[in-house]
Amino acid sequence: MDQKIQMIGDYLSQEYTITQLSGMYQVSRKTIYKWLGRYQEKGSSGLEEQSKAPLSHPNVTPLGVAREIVAMKLRHQSWGPKKVVAWLEGHHPEKRWPAASTAGDILKREGLVRSQRKKRRTPPYTEPFNECHRPNAVWSADFKGQFRTGDGKPCYPLTISDNYSRYLLLCQGLSHPSYEEAKPWFEEVFQEYGLPEALRTDNGAPFASVGLGGLSRLSVWFIKLGIKPERIELGHPEQNGRHERMHRSLKEATAKPPKGNLEEQQKAFGEFAPEYNCERPHEALDMKTPASRYQPSLRPYPARVPKIAYHGDFIVRQVRHNGEIRWNGEFVYVSEALAGEPVALKQKEEHLWEIRFSSYPLGVLNELTMKITPILSKEGREVLPMCPV
Repeated sequence: MDQKIQMIGDYLSQEYTITQLSGMYQVSRKTIYKWLGRYQEKGSSGLEEQSKAPLSHPNVTPLGVAREIVAMKLRHQSWGPKKVVAWLEGHHPEKRWPAASTAGDILKREGLVRSQRKKRRTPPYTEPFNECHRPNAVWSADFKGQFRTGDGKPCYPLTISDNYSRYLLLCQGLSHPSYEEAKPWFEEVFQEYGLPEALRTDNGAPFASVGLGGLSRLSVWFIKLGIKPERIELGHPEQNGRHERMHRSLKEATAKPPKGNLEEQQKAFGEFAPEYNCERPHEALDMKTPASRYQPSLRPYPARVPKIAYHGDFIVRQVRHNGEIRWNGEFVYVSEALAGEPVALKQKEEHLWEIRFSSYPLGVLNELTMKITPILSKEGREVLPMCPV
Protein backbone atom coordinates (compact mmCIF):
# COMPACT_ATOMS: atom_id res chain seq x y z
CA MET A 1 0.00 0.00 0.00
CA ASP A 2 2.86 2.39 0.85
CA GLN A 3 4.53 1.69 -2.50
CA LYS A 4 1.29 2.38 -4.37
CA ILE A 5 0.88 5.76 -2.62
CA GLN A 6 4.54 6.62 -3.28
CA MET A 7 4.11 5.70 -6.96
CA ILE A 8 1.02 7.94 -7.21
CA GLY A 9 3.01 10.80 -5.63
CA ASP A 10 5.85 10.37 -8.13
CA TYR A 11 3.37 10.40 -10.99
CA LEU A 12 1.65 13.57 -9.72
CA SER A 13 5.04 15.33 -9.44
CA GLN A 14 5.21 15.08 -13.25
CA GLU A 15 8.91 14.26 -12.98
CA TYR A 16 8.50 10.68 -14.26
CA THR A 17 6.83 9.07 -17.23
CA ILE A 18 4.69 5.91 -17.02
CA THR A 19 7.53 3.92 -18.57
CA GLN A 20 10.02 5.18 -15.96
CA LEU A 21 7.61 4.38 -13.12
CA SER A 22 7.17 0.85 -14.52
CA GLY A 23 10.92 0.28 -14.30
CA MET A 24 11.26 1.89 -10.86
CA TYR A 25 8.47 -0.13 -9.22
CA GLN A 26 8.90 -3.35 -11.25
CA VAL A 27 5.26 -3.51 -12.40
CA SER A 28 3.71 -3.40 -15.83
CA ARG A 29 2.39 -0.22 -17.45
CA LYS A 30 -1.08 -1.81 -17.42
CA THR A 31 -0.91 -2.19 -13.64
CA ILE A 32 0.14 1.44 -13.19
CA TYR A 33 -2.77 2.65 -15.31
CA LYS A 34 -5.11 0.44 -13.22
CA TRP A 35 -3.88 1.96 -9.96
CA LEU A 36 -4.11 5.48 -11.37
CA GLY A 37 -7.68 4.86 -12.50
CA ARG A 38 -8.71 3.56 -9.07
CA TYR A 39 -7.04 6.55 -7.34
CA GLN A 40 -8.84 9.02 -9.57
CA GLU A 41 -12.17 7.26 -8.93
CA LYS A 42 -11.99 6.49 -5.17
CA GLY A 43 -8.92 8.23 -3.84
CA SER A 44 -6.46 6.30 -1.66
CA SER A 45 -9.13 3.75 -0.65
CA GLY A 46 -9.19 2.57 -4.26
CA LEU A 47 -5.61 1.36 -3.86
CA GLU A 48 -6.54 -1.26 -1.21
CA GLU A 49 -6.49 -4.95 -2.16
CA GLN A 50 -9.87 -6.10 -3.47
CA SER A 51 -11.43 -9.55 -3.33
CA LYS A 52 -10.91 -11.72 -6.40
CA ALA A 53 -14.05 -13.73 -5.71
CA PRO A 54 -16.70 -13.54 -8.44
CA LEU A 55 -19.65 -11.26 -7.81
CA SER A 56 -22.06 -14.15 -8.46
CA HIS A 57 -21.83 -17.93 -7.93
CA PRO A 58 -24.04 -19.82 -10.39
CA ASN A 59 -23.60 -23.12 -8.51
CA VAL A 60 -24.26 -21.85 -5.00
CA THR A 61 -27.23 -23.47 -3.24
CA PRO A 62 -30.08 -20.96 -2.84
CA LEU A 63 -30.76 -20.02 0.76
CA GLY A 64 -34.33 -21.31 0.61
CA VAL A 65 -33.20 -24.74 -0.62
CA ALA A 66 -30.55 -24.95 2.11
CA ARG A 67 -33.17 -24.11 4.72
CA GLU A 68 -35.46 -26.91 3.47
CA ILE A 69 -32.58 -29.39 3.67
CA VAL A 70 -31.84 -28.33 7.23
CA ALA A 71 -35.54 -28.48 8.16
CA MET A 72 -35.88 -32.03 6.79
CA LYS A 73 -32.79 -33.11 8.72
CA LEU A 74 -34.21 -31.66 11.93
CA ARG A 75 -37.44 -33.62 11.33
CA HIS A 76 -35.54 -36.85 10.75
CA GLN A 77 -32.32 -36.56 12.70
CA SER A 78 -31.27 -40.16 12.05
CA TRP A 79 -31.31 -39.59 8.25
CA GLY A 80 -28.13 -38.89 6.33
CA PRO A 81 -27.76 -36.44 3.39
CA LYS A 82 -28.63 -39.10 0.78
CA LYS A 83 -31.97 -39.90 2.41
CA VAL A 84 -32.77 -36.21 2.95
CA VAL A 85 -32.16 -35.34 -0.71
CA ALA A 86 -33.95 -38.47 -1.98
CA TRP A 87 -37.05 -37.64 0.08
CA LEU A 88 -37.07 -34.01 -1.12
CA GLU A 89 -36.63 -35.07 -4.75
CA GLY A 90 -39.46 -37.57 -4.44
CA HIS A 91 -41.90 -35.15 -2.81
CA HIS A 92 -40.89 -31.93 -4.60
CA PRO A 93 -39.67 -32.93 -8.09
CA GLU A 94 -40.43 -29.46 -9.44
CA LYS A 95 -37.47 -28.02 -7.54
CA ARG A 96 -33.79 -28.41 -8.30
CA TRP A 97 -32.05 -30.10 -5.38
CA PRO A 98 -28.27 -30.28 -4.84
CA ALA A 99 -26.20 -33.45 -4.78
CA ALA A 100 -26.07 -35.42 -1.53
CA SER A 101 -22.46 -34.31 -1.03
CA THR A 102 -23.53 -30.64 -1.19
CA ALA A 103 -26.39 -31.34 1.22
CA GLY A 104 -23.85 -32.99 3.52
CA ASP A 105 -21.68 -29.85 3.44
CA ILE A 106 -24.71 -27.71 4.31
CA LEU A 107 -25.65 -29.94 7.24
CA LYS A 108 -22.05 -30.11 8.40
CA ARG A 109 -21.81 -26.29 8.52
CA GLU A 110 -24.95 -26.29 10.66
CA GLY A 111 -23.47 -28.88 13.03
CA LEU A 112 -26.08 -31.50 12.09
CA VAL A 113 -23.71 -34.21 10.84
CA ARG A 114 -21.72 -36.35 13.23
CA SER A 115 -18.36 -37.57 12.01
CA GLN A 116 -17.98 -41.31 12.43
CA ARG A 117 -14.85 -43.33 12.82
CA LYS A 118 -14.33 -45.78 10.02
CA LYS A 119 -14.42 -49.33 11.29
CA ARG A 120 -12.84 -52.36 9.81
CA ARG A 121 -15.65 -54.70 8.92
CA THR A 122 -15.72 -58.38 8.15
CA PRO A 123 -16.93 -59.05 4.60
CA PRO A 124 -20.63 -60.00 4.84
CA TYR A 125 -21.70 -63.61 4.42
CA THR A 126 -24.24 -63.37 1.60
CA GLU A 127 -25.23 -67.01 1.09
CA PRO A 128 -28.40 -66.91 3.26
CA PHE A 129 -29.72 -63.97 1.23
CA ASN A 130 -29.59 -65.66 -2.17
CA GLU A 131 -33.26 -66.64 -2.06
CA CYS A 132 -34.57 -63.21 -1.03
CA HIS A 133 -35.69 -62.43 -4.57
CA ARG A 134 -39.33 -61.50 -3.95
CA PRO A 135 -41.58 -60.30 -1.12
CA ASN A 136 -42.45 -62.90 1.54
CA ALA A 137 -39.81 -65.39 0.39
CA VAL A 138 -37.95 -64.85 3.67
CA TRP A 139 -38.95 -62.88 6.73
CA SER A 140 -36.67 -62.16 9.68
CA ALA A 141 -37.64 -61.94 13.33
CA ASP A 142 -35.62 -61.00 16.40
CA PHE A 143 -35.65 -59.70 19.95
CA LYS A 144 -32.24 -58.06 19.59
CA GLY A 145 -31.62 -54.75 21.35
CA GLN A 146 -33.41 -55.26 24.66
CA PHE A 147 -33.09 -52.39 27.14
CA ARG A 148 -34.78 -50.88 30.20
CA THR A 149 -37.24 -48.01 30.02
CA GLY A 150 -37.08 -45.03 32.35
CA ASP A 151 -39.03 -46.84 35.06
CA GLY A 152 -36.44 -49.63 35.13
CA LYS A 153 -38.63 -52.27 33.47
CA PRO A 154 -37.24 -54.39 30.60
CA CYS A 155 -38.34 -53.85 27.01
CA TYR A 156 -37.77 -56.56 24.41
CA PRO A 157 -38.63 -55.19 20.94
CA LEU A 158 -40.07 -58.03 18.86
CA THR A 159 -39.44 -57.08 15.25
CA ILE A 160 -40.47 -58.82 12.04
CA SER A 161 -39.40 -57.65 8.58
CA ASP A 162 -39.50 -58.81 4.98
CA ASN A 163 -35.97 -59.46 3.73
CA TYR A 164 -36.61 -58.55 0.10
CA SER A 165 -38.27 -55.17 0.60
CA ARG A 166 -36.95 -54.39 4.13
CA TYR A 167 -40.58 -53.66 5.04
CA LEU A 168 -41.03 -53.56 8.83
CA LEU A 169 -44.06 -55.75 9.53
CA LEU A 170 -44.03 -55.44 13.32
CA CYS A 171 -42.24 -53.62 16.11
CA GLN A 172 -43.78 -54.48 19.46
CA GLY A 173 -42.16 -53.97 22.85
CA LEU A 174 -42.67 -57.00 25.11
CA SER A 175 -41.82 -57.46 28.77
CA HIS A 176 -40.29 -60.90 28.15
CA PRO A 177 -39.15 -62.87 25.07
CA SER A 178 -41.44 -65.83 25.69
CA TYR A 179 -43.61 -68.04 23.52
CA GLU A 180 -46.74 -66.88 25.35
CA GLU A 181 -46.05 -63.19 24.69
CA ALA A 182 -44.66 -63.56 21.16
CA LYS A 183 -47.16 -65.93 19.52
CA PRO A 184 -50.21 -63.58 19.57
CA TRP A 185 -48.17 -60.92 17.73
CA PHE A 186 -47.03 -63.39 15.08
CA GLU A 187 -50.69 -64.37 14.65
CA GLU A 188 -51.63 -60.72 14.18
CA VAL A 189 -48.93 -60.23 11.55
CA PHE A 190 -49.88 -63.44 9.72
CA GLN A 191 -53.53 -62.37 9.67
CA GLU A 192 -52.65 -58.97 8.23
CA TYR A 193 -49.88 -59.87 5.76
CA GLY A 194 -50.28 -63.62 5.13
CA LEU A 195 -47.59 -66.29 5.57
CA PRO A 196 -43.96 -66.18 4.44
CA GLU A 197 -42.19 -69.14 2.87
CA ALA A 198 -39.37 -69.01 5.45
CA LEU A 199 -38.69 -67.22 8.71
CA ARG A 200 -35.07 -66.52 9.71
CA THR A 201 -34.13 -66.05 13.37
CA ASP A 202 -31.20 -66.45 15.72
CA ASN A 203 -30.77 -69.38 18.12
CA GLY A 204 -32.34 -67.75 21.18
CA ALA A 205 -35.68 -68.30 22.87
CA PRO A 206 -38.46 -68.48 21.91
CA PHE A 207 -37.33 -69.23 18.34
CA ALA A 208 -35.15 -72.22 19.24
CA SER A 209 -34.17 -74.39 22.17
CA VAL A 210 -31.35 -76.64 23.32
CA GLY A 211 -33.59 -79.66 22.80
CA LEU A 212 -33.56 -82.19 19.99
CA GLY A 213 -33.24 -80.53 16.62
CA GLY A 214 -33.24 -77.13 18.29
CA LEU A 215 -37.01 -77.10 18.03
CA SER A 216 -39.11 -74.81 20.19
CA ARG A 217 -42.88 -74.54 20.57
CA LEU A 218 -42.80 -71.51 18.28
CA SER A 219 -40.78 -73.19 15.53
CA VAL A 220 -43.02 -76.27 15.72
CA TRP A 221 -45.99 -73.98 15.12
CA PHE A 222 -44.21 -72.39 12.15
CA ILE A 223 -43.61 -75.81 10.60
CA LYS A 224 -47.27 -76.76 10.99
CA LEU A 225 -48.20 -73.53 9.17
CA GLY A 226 -45.93 -74.48 6.28
CA ILE A 227 -43.26 -71.91 7.16
CA LYS A 228 -39.68 -73.10 6.94
CA PRO A 229 -37.77 -71.99 10.06
CA GLU A 230 -34.23 -70.85 9.23
CA ARG A 231 -31.60 -70.31 11.92
CA ILE A 232 -28.41 -68.36 11.47
CA GLU A 233 -25.17 -69.90 12.67
CA LEU A 234 -24.08 -69.18 16.22
CA GLY A 235 -21.96 -66.03 16.42
CA HIS A 236 -22.85 -64.92 12.88
CA PRO A 237 -25.41 -62.09 13.14
CA GLU A 238 -24.26 -60.86 9.71
CA GLN A 239 -26.27 -63.72 8.20
CA ASN A 240 -29.31 -61.71 9.24
CA GLY A 241 -27.63 -58.43 8.32
CA ARG A 242 -30.62 -56.69 6.77
CA HIS A 243 -32.64 -57.11 9.94
CA GLU A 244 -29.65 -56.16 12.12
CA ARG A 245 -29.25 -52.89 10.20
CA MET A 246 -32.92 -52.06 10.73
CA HIS A 247 -32.47 -52.63 14.47
CA ARG A 248 -29.69 -50.05 14.57
CA SER A 249 -31.90 -47.44 12.95
CA LEU A 250 -34.76 -48.38 15.28
CA LYS A 251 -32.65 -47.97 18.40
CA GLU A 252 -31.16 -44.64 17.27
CA ALA A 253 -34.59 -43.23 16.48
CA THR A 254 -36.60 -44.52 19.44
CA ALA A 255 -34.41 -45.57 22.35
CA LYS A 256 -31.59 -43.03 22.69
CA PRO A 257 -32.57 -42.34 25.39
CA PRO A 258 -35.29 -44.87 26.27
CA LYS A 259 -38.78 -43.55 26.98
CA GLY A 260 -40.28 -43.35 30.46
CA ASN A 261 -42.24 -46.60 30.36
CA LEU A 262 -43.28 -49.39 28.01
CA GLU A 263 -46.42 -47.56 26.86
CA GLU A 264 -44.44 -44.45 25.85
CA GLN A 265 -41.80 -46.64 24.24
CA GLN A 266 -44.43 -48.43 22.17
CA LYS A 267 -45.75 -45.07 20.98
CA ALA A 268 -42.26 -44.25 19.69
CA PHE A 269 -42.09 -47.64 17.94
CA GLY A 270 -45.47 -46.92 16.37
CA GLU A 271 -44.23 -43.60 14.98
CA PHE A 272 -41.01 -45.15 13.66
CA ALA A 273 -42.61 -47.95 11.60
CA PRO A 274 -44.64 -45.83 9.10
CA GLU A 275 -41.73 -43.42 8.64
CA TYR A 276 -39.31 -46.31 8.04
CA ASN A 277 -41.68 -48.04 5.61
CA CYS A 278 -43.21 -45.13 3.71
CA GLU A 279 -40.90 -42.11 3.95
CA ARG A 280 -37.33 -43.17 4.61
CA PRO A 281 -35.47 -43.87 1.33
CA HIS A 282 -33.28 -46.99 1.42
CA GLU A 283 -29.92 -47.13 -0.37
CA ALA A 284 -30.22 -50.87 -1.05
CA LEU A 285 -33.57 -50.19 -2.77
CA ASP A 286 -32.16 -47.52 -5.11
CA MET A 287 -33.36 -44.86 -2.66
CA LYS A 288 -36.94 -46.17 -2.82
CA THR A 289 -39.03 -46.89 0.26
CA PRO A 290 -39.77 -50.40 1.59
CA ALA A 291 -43.50 -49.77 1.08
CA SER A 292 -42.91 -49.30 -2.65
CA ARG A 293 -41.38 -52.80 -2.90
CA TYR A 294 -43.61 -54.82 -0.57
CA GLN A 295 -46.93 -56.56 -1.15
CA PRO A 296 -48.78 -58.97 1.17
CA SER A 297 -48.40 -62.71 0.80
CA LEU A 298 -50.83 -64.73 -1.28
CA ARG A 299 -50.73 -67.46 1.41
CA PRO A 300 -53.45 -66.57 3.95
CA TYR A 301 -53.29 -67.47 7.62
CA PRO A 302 -55.54 -70.54 8.00
CA ALA A 303 -58.54 -70.59 10.31
CA ARG A 304 -57.21 -73.88 11.70
CA VAL A 305 -53.59 -74.91 11.97
CA PRO A 306 -53.07 -77.94 9.66
CA LYS A 307 -52.10 -81.27 11.17
CA ILE A 308 -48.88 -83.01 10.18
CA ALA A 309 -49.45 -86.03 7.96
CA TYR A 310 -46.95 -88.67 6.80
CA HIS A 311 -47.07 -90.82 3.70
CA GLY A 312 -45.04 -93.88 2.74
CA ASP A 313 -43.25 -96.45 4.86
CA PHE A 314 -43.08 -94.41 8.08
CA ILE A 315 -44.02 -95.56 11.54
CA VAL A 316 -45.80 -92.77 13.39
CA ARG A 317 -45.67 -92.16 17.13
CA GLN A 318 -47.49 -89.51 19.15
CA VAL A 319 -45.30 -87.49 21.49
CA ARG A 320 -46.58 -87.61 25.06
CA HIS A 321 -47.11 -84.53 27.26
CA ASN A 322 -43.65 -85.03 28.81
CA GLY A 323 -41.87 -85.19 25.42
CA GLU A 324 -41.52 -88.99 25.26
CA ILE A 325 -42.59 -91.58 22.69
CA ARG A 326 -43.15 -95.29 23.24
CA TRP A 327 -40.86 -97.55 21.22
CA ASN A 328 -40.47 -101.31 21.58
CA GLY A 329 -42.14 -101.21 24.97
CA GLU A 330 -39.87 -98.47 26.33
CA PHE A 331 -40.07 -94.69 26.59
CA VAL A 332 -37.64 -92.53 24.62
CA TYR A 333 -37.38 -88.80 25.26
CA VAL A 334 -37.70 -86.69 22.10
CA SER A 335 -38.69 -83.09 22.95
CA GLU A 336 -41.30 -81.35 25.08
CA ALA A 337 -41.69 -78.83 22.25
CA LEU A 338 -43.33 -81.65 20.27
CA ALA A 339 -45.81 -82.64 22.99
CA GLY A 340 -49.04 -83.81 21.35
CA GLU A 341 -47.47 -83.90 17.87
CA PRO A 342 -46.86 -86.95 15.63
CA VAL A 343 -43.28 -87.86 14.72
CA ALA A 344 -42.26 -90.40 12.06
CA LEU A 345 -39.59 -93.08 12.12
CA LYS A 346 -38.01 -94.80 9.14
CA GLN A 347 -35.44 -97.57 9.31
CA LYS A 348 -32.02 -96.68 7.94
CA GLU A 349 -29.95 -99.70 9.03
CA GLU A 350 -30.39 -102.55 11.44
CA HIS A 351 -31.27 -101.11 14.86
CA LEU A 352 -31.06 -97.49 13.47
CA TRP A 353 -34.15 -95.43 12.82
CA GLU A 354 -34.30 -91.90 11.47
CA ILE A 355 -36.79 -89.78 13.40
CA ARG A 356 -38.31 -86.63 11.96
CA PHE A 357 -41.05 -84.08 12.43
CA SER A 358 -42.77 -83.30 9.13
CA SER A 359 -39.86 -83.07 6.65
CA TYR A 360 -37.36 -81.95 9.30
CA PRO A 361 -34.83 -84.52 10.56
CA LEU A 362 -34.40 -84.67 14.31
CA GLY A 363 -31.90 -87.48 14.79
CA VAL A 364 -31.26 -91.22 14.66
CA LEU A 365 -32.71 -93.60 17.24
CA ASN A 366 -30.48 -96.53 18.19
CA GLU A 367 -32.66 -99.42 19.36
CA LEU A 368 -29.78 -101.00 21.28
CA THR A 369 -29.05 -97.97 23.44
CA MET A 370 -32.48 -96.29 23.08
CA LYS A 371 -30.64 -93.01 22.51
CA ILE A 372 -31.22 -90.41 19.79
CA THR A 373 -28.09 -88.98 18.17
CA PRO A 374 -27.81 -86.07 15.67
CA ILE A 375 -27.85 -86.71 11.93
CA LEU A 376 -24.46 -86.11 10.29
CA SER A 377 -23.92 -84.69 6.82
CA LYS A 378 -21.61 -86.28 4.24
CA GLU A 379 -18.84 -84.02 5.54
CA GLY A 380 -19.30 -85.44 9.04
CA ARG A 381 -20.92 -82.30 10.43
CA GLU A 382 -24.18 -82.22 12.32
CA VAL A 383 -27.09 -81.39 10.04
CA LEU A 384 -28.41 -77.97 11.00
CA PRO A 385 -31.73 -78.23 12.80
CA MET A 386 -34.69 -77.01 10.78
CA CYS A 387 -33.10 -77.95 7.43
CA PRO A 388 -35.57 -80.11 5.46
CA VAL A 389 -34.00 -82.99 3.55
